[in-house]
Amino acid sequence: MPHAASTASGSVLAGAIPRQRATTPVERRIALVSASLGAGHNGAAAELARRLTTQGHLVDRLDLLDLLPARLGRTVQDGYHRMLVRAPWAYQRIYSRTEWAGGGGPVARALLRSAEDRVLRALPPGTGAVVSTYPGASRVLGNLRLAGRLNVPVVTYLTDFSVYPLWVAPGVDVHLAAHAIPAAQARAAGARDVRVCGPVTDPLFTPPTTAERDRARAGFALPRHAPLALLVAGSWGVGPVRQVARGLRECGAAVPVVVCGRNESLARHLHADGVEHAFGWVDDMPGLMCAADVLVQNAGGLTSLEAFASGLPVASYRCIPGHGLMNAAALHEAGAAVWIRNPADLKQTLNDLIDGPLGHRQRETGLALFARSPDSGPAAEIARLHHATVPDHGRKIAAQRRSALRRLATIAALATALWTSAVAMGVATDYDGPDFLRTLGHSLDPDAHVPPIGGHHA
Repeated sequence: MPHAASTASGSVLAGAIPRQRATTPVERRIALVSASLGAGHNGAAAELARRLTTQGHLVDRLDLLDLLPARLGRTVQDGYHRMLVRAPWAYQRIYSRTEWAGGGGPVARALLRSAEDRVLRALPPGTGAVVSTYPGASRVLGNLRLAGRLNVPVVTYLTDFSVYPLWVAPGVDVHLAAHAIPAAQARAAGARDVRVCGPVTDPLFTPPTTAERDRARAGFALPRHAPLALLVAGSWGVGPVRQVARGLRECGAAVPVVVCGRNESLARHLHADGVEHAFGWVDDMPGLMCAADVLVQNAGGLTSLEAFASGLPVASYRCIPGHGLMNAAALHEAGAAVWIRNPADLKQTLNDLIDGPLGHRQRETGLALFARSPDSGPAAEIARLHHATVPDHGRKIAAQRRSALRRLATIAALATALWTSAVAMGVATDYDGPDFLRTLGHSLDPDAHVPPIGGHHA
């Protein structure tokens, strides 16, 4: 999902925020769990970590893929990448089945359960809250919370505008959403406490002045006066990018500027196709967005949010299967991005976004998503949850289980006492020694029929 800007990923503690405050109390420690699948989940974690660190918290970052046993994380990453590139239809089928099943099949559940002990051990001592920016991590943390093994609040930050069931884990205390649309989807999937607090993006993504736009275009050697359509396809450069780039050029509405991420082969093919402005990995995505007039995207992840923060109108077009299509629908419903489903509408829609009232409305809608003060937004909400008393659902359920076991033990002891008394009474009144032994053997036979005492609720 996301974009070509530089983001931190990394191993269990390799992605940790530098500990500049050695005197920070351990009770202000927060762990962020993400996954290196694309750049979007890590990008959201990186920005949350930066903001929480600024507020005085000590932040540790973990990558769930590093915590899977037998180095399965790399296998998962490679398989996901290959599916998106070579067999997108297979990814759509898996995505649809996951949605229908309410989140993950038996293989996925077994894989995530295998990481529970490793995740628990990786959390540093003194961690006061754990935040997930990846659905699989939410499942692992939710299971630990339900089992009573993790006794600090667990928060899920929903990175996308669409929420499929795997995102919602029963043990998670709070889900944070960027907009009312994903919040409603999370509630429909069973989330208890969902709070709308806007998206997070790097503060470098802001609406540019005319002078900043001119400098950005000069820095990237882009046409100074022509309308520019920035085409992005995630950090892996997946989807029908070449067809879209050619379609943008041929419709004449804007000059295509393509970011291919780490897909160097795609950049070479685009240059061979005559697409002049095709870049590989770009470190200065804020600058490139300053130069553009409209963003055309196919996944709807972090890059779309960065475009909103930059005052850039967004169009979803030729989206990748699964989350790409779902995000396009959710963004369109929210009025934050237009979903172009018919190629015949491409030119007119881009013209409306670049110079028309549609673009003006979309810019206003996108900018309105973001929190207006440091005391609001996802990071501020996480900090409040960290200090507040959050109902410990894991301990509550564990206590309920212990109480049920105690009740069962009491009932068993009472039943044993009653049975012993009845046997003793029988010995004293009705049976001689051999008859008693036969009766006792019959009572201990699990296949023997014993009529219920006092009805079926006894």
